[in-house]
Amino acid sequence: MKDQLNRALHFDITPGRIVCLVPSLTEMLVDLGLQDKIVGVTKFCVHPKDIRTTAEIVGGTKTIKTEKIEELKPDFILANKEENDFDIVEILSKDYLVYVSDINSIEDLLQLIWDLGEIFAIPNRSKQLADDIKTSFINFRREVKNYPKLKVAYFIWRNPWMVVGSSTFIDYMLKLNNFDNVYDDLPRYPEVSIHQLKSVDYVFLSSEPFPFKVQHKKEFEMNTHKIHIVDGEYFSWYGSRLVKAFDYFKQLRDKL
Repeated sequence: MKDQLNRALHFDITPGRIVCLVPSLTEMLVDLGLQDKIVGVTKFCVHPKDIRTTAEIVGGTKTIKTEKIEELKPDFILANKEENDFDIVEILSKDYLVYVSDINSIEDLLQLIWDLGEIFAIPNRSKQLADDIKTSFINFRREVKNYPKLKVAYFIWRNPWMVVGSSTFIDYMLKLNNFDNVYDDLPRYPEVSIHQLKSVDYVFLSSEPFPFKVQHKKEFEMNTHKIHIVDGEYFSWYGSRLVKAFDYFKQLRDKL
């Protein structure tokens, strides 16, 4: 098999000890019925709530403690191109089977789910999850055609103020929602001035990674009714959370 960076992986047996370095994918592994195999997670793996009591914490997504992983003796590590430090991933790949995911679209996610179904010999579970996501996605796409296009700026950080630019999963999700990301001419997560904000219909303040609250709306020089706190997990957590995400997006559109 090859991972999503086209790196070859060879499996002799079905893995029994998993370390997952990606919070949204930890949640998905659990939803695929693999929680009893998960021995290590990051400190940001918060779903399900008890996962950090049943698995060891191996650091943050970009500050992995390789010595902790060595103690856990995993036979499978699940990483991500964007969320994890690739130098650490390369070091781990010398001693362990490391599958690096690269999720930029729904199609990428479905491919990952099918790969996990093959790796862990759970084809029925992986097919069911993939089908659930596809069904929710198709139904949503039918509805979104009727939504007017709205110009938005999506903030992920404060001091410095940072927005979502192009080549990100969040930008992909915004476009699926028929939102026009006014900063998609800039790459990744650029710093911007809130006092020289581009013309928008709405400003979105994400609940993560910076925990924006209602009081932060007052810092903008615009009508606060045009500023909304949005659930960042639904916009950025690729994985099984997408089954519920599309219902959330419908509710958000109704509010707007």
